[in-house]
Amino acid sequence: MRSEELTTEDPYADGGGPDPDAVDARLAARLAELRAERGWTLGELAERSSVSRSTLSRAERGEISPTAALLNRLCHVYGRTMSRLLGEVEAASAPVPVLRAADQRVWEDRASGFVRRSVSPPHPALRGELVEGRLAPGADLAYDRPPVAGLEQHIWVLDGALAVTADATEHRLDAGDCLRLRVWGPTRFRCLGDTGARYALAVVLP
Repeated sequence: MRSEELTTEDPYADGGGPDPDAVDARLAARLAELRAERGWTLGELAERSSVSRSTLSRAERGEISPTAALLNRLCHVYGRTMSRLLGEVEAASAPVPVLRAADQRVWEDRASGFVRRSVSPPHPALRGELVEGRLAPGADLAYDRPPVAGLEQHIWVLDGALAVTADATEHRLDAGDCLRLRVWGPTRFRCLGDTGARYALAVVLP
């Protein structure tokens, strides 16, 4: 096997097949555009993101469905929140004051059992956004860095139980509990129990 080919140990690919859905296809194209806008080679992006060239190449070609961990690293490099990146793959439209449930974008990380609904997506005139997160039983989601340093987060558990680790401290949250913090380093979200967890995440740019 050539050194640039994907191996089974690669933690940033979920092994998705060659036929991505429409969202994955648009996301792949946007990732390729972002790198091209900066004039970076795959090797340069690999150095900046600490993700292998093969995984980056497959993600840009739509051969894999990116995991949340991979998107988080790329968001950090490109200076975007995940909601902003995902919003960029949708057709441009004028902002509206009411976003109906049927119009809220949903993205799924099938590898980790994480579903993300953009309840109130980012907008250039606003500093905050609102996200609903769902973790399947046993899901364990780790981010090695925030997409934007100093990002303010408010995590309100709606159903189930959640363990959130930040600054090397684990916070165990039950339904109704809220954790608020500024994110500078690694974070980890774990679903506790066997019923899944649902939470609201308010994100405010620094």
